[in-house]
Amino acid sequence: MELRHLQHFVAVAEDQHFTRAAERLLVSQSGLSASIRALERELRAPLFVRTTRRVTLTEAGRALLGEAERILAQVRSAHEAVAAVQGVLRGTLSLGAEQCIAGVPVAKLLAAFRRLHPDVEIRLRQAGSGELAEEVAAGRLDLAFAYRTEGDTEHLRSVPLSGEPMTVLCHPGHRRAAEGAVLTPGALADEVFVDFHPDWGPRRVTDAVFAAAGVRRTVPLEVNDVHGLLDLIDENLGIAVVPRHFRHKRASLTSLPLKDSDDSQYETVALLPPAEATSPAARALMELLETGSG
Repeated sequence: MELRHLQHFVAVAEDQHFTRAAERLLVSQSGLSASIRALERELRAPLFVRTTRRVTLTEAGRALLGEAERILAQVRSAHEAVAAVQGVLRGTLSLGAEQCIAGVPVAKLLAAFRRLHPDVEIRLRQAGSGELAEEVAAGRLDLAFAYRTEGDTEHLRSVPLSGEPMTVLCHPGHRRAAEGAVLTPGALADEVFVDFHPDWGPRRVTDAVFAAAGVRRTVPLEVNDVHGLLDLIDENLGIAVVPRHFRHKRASLTSLPLKDSDDSQYETVALLPPAEATSPAARALMELLETGSG
């Protein structure tokens, strides 16, 4: 099995199309098809279901994809490690982050990294914590800043960064604001909630808090951005349970404590592959963060 076969396989899996993948790889379509056929012969299994419009992965293809991505990420890390020993950090830093992650000034951190390592290409994408964890474990991201979603595995480890309690945000004219009391999940059971997509860290924490209290809640107003959430609360369309630092983003809103939400309720972590598979660029970024240089 050759690395180029795996590179070709991953490209076709990503594009779901042989012609587009061939154009991106700067190879002929016939050469790409031959490469995939050679891989299928070696593995003795079809990797794609081919149609006139697109290709999709077979069960064997899905099983191979994660391993292929990890192998290619490790090869890239090996090249970058050699360059780092020679005194120059090169390659790519692929970073993921949730919006407004606590304790991590992402923009300032990346600006400091670029000043120190101008030869490294920076790629950034935002997504929910669950998706980011999968991307790091698969080798598609070098690291991600997110909410802790699970324990460490053979493909993923978590480095704690910060923790904070959850708080209830509401409009100052809302009846809860007038009460000014410490709130419990039970007392909020009948409220209209604004919240994020279920993959987001704050939503996962809130769901867990209400589930632990045995309280069912519905979320009729679901958003995928922080400012959209704050705007809905600002119009008194609902309330939200969010990490405490969100209260500083909209001074007009009222913040009320949530009972039994301790300082470790919402925990921000850096998600990384195992130490031996962590790229030099990811290690350099973590050093900046840990020393406060960013």
